Amino acid sequence: MTAAPHATDVAIIGAGPVGLFAVFECGMLKMRCHVVDTLDVVGGQCAALYPEKPIYDIPGYPEVDAQDLITKLSDQAAPFAPTFHLDQQVTGLERRDDGWRLTTSAGTVINAKAVIIAAGVGAFGPNRPPIDGIEAYEGTSVFYMVTAKDRFRGQRVVIAGGGDSALDWAIILADIAAEVMVVHRRAKFRGAPESVARLHELADQGRVELVVPYQLRDLEGGDGRLAAVNVATLDGETRRLEADALLAFFGLSMTLGPIADWGLALDHDHIRIDQATSETSLPGIFAIGDIATYPEKLKLILTGFAEAAQAAHAAYKLVHPGEVLHFEYSTTKGVPSAS
Repeated sequence: MTAAPHATDVAIIGAGPVGLFAVFECGMLKMRCHVVDTLDVVGGQCAALYPEKPIYDIPGYPEVDAQDLITKLSDQAAPFAPTFHLDQQVTGLERRDDGWRLTTSAGTVINAKAVIIAAGVGAFGPNRPPIDGIEAYEGTSVFYMVTAKDRFRGQRVVIAGGGDSALDWAIILADIAAEVMVVHRRAKFRGAPESVARLHELADQGRVELVVPYQLRDLEGGDGRLAAVNVATLDGETRRLEADALLAFFGLSMTLGPIADWGLALDHDHIRIDQATSETSLPGIFAIGDIATYPEKLKLILTGFAEAAQAAHAAYKLVHPGEVLHFEYSTTKGVPSAS
């Protein structure tokens, strides 16, 4: 027997930091929320990819670990009692007279007066290096994300990649691992200038070894445990790096998934929105965070937070038609209890 549809004011697709803040913003305007996410935990990439990675550009927090930020955002949303539907994907979207009907891969049906898409980069997974047999080491010695930095304490760690993730974890693990070796195909790195400078400083101190210009060739080991990572230059020069772990940071493979078939105006796998309201080309559907785009868009969490506030205020007119919204600051309004 099919379960009865859920009825709510706003359906939020994505339980990352921006989606969680949208729950708060909607709650402040007395709008109830149901939240759907493909992961089995809230937090999006912050929880799945780098929970212990420090973030430095959140207002009021000189430094905050990604998971700590998610915890704070969850606490902020909690008074409004959102309903979470985790470990499932929104697969269908249908226009109704009073809003939209969403269906998920788990058979959940949600009727909502407005929809906010906060799906981050969409469905994502790591780009794996083309090494034969690498699957045998995944999860034990080969990793594409770091969820607990202490698991590498005292280990010999090879980090492959030249972007921000590779640089950030090389810098962090320099204080934890026995050895850190950074493999990159060229001497120039793509990360933030401050991170590049810090990486070279650690290399000069002998705390990090820069293995350039090399690329991954193959792995040695058995029973899922690495013994060494072999690397090679384009000219065929090889090196054997004794290692306990390989962290491969070659970016994410991202796809919009079913969202691409909903008739939204898109721009290179991003959803075009009205910058003033965060509304998409479909009335009543809003997009916020990394998945949303407009001219000169800055992909920052704090930008997504602002878009969440805009989307909530625009959605209010759909949820409470005919009611005048008298804007008040939270310092004077306080946090209303969930209705």
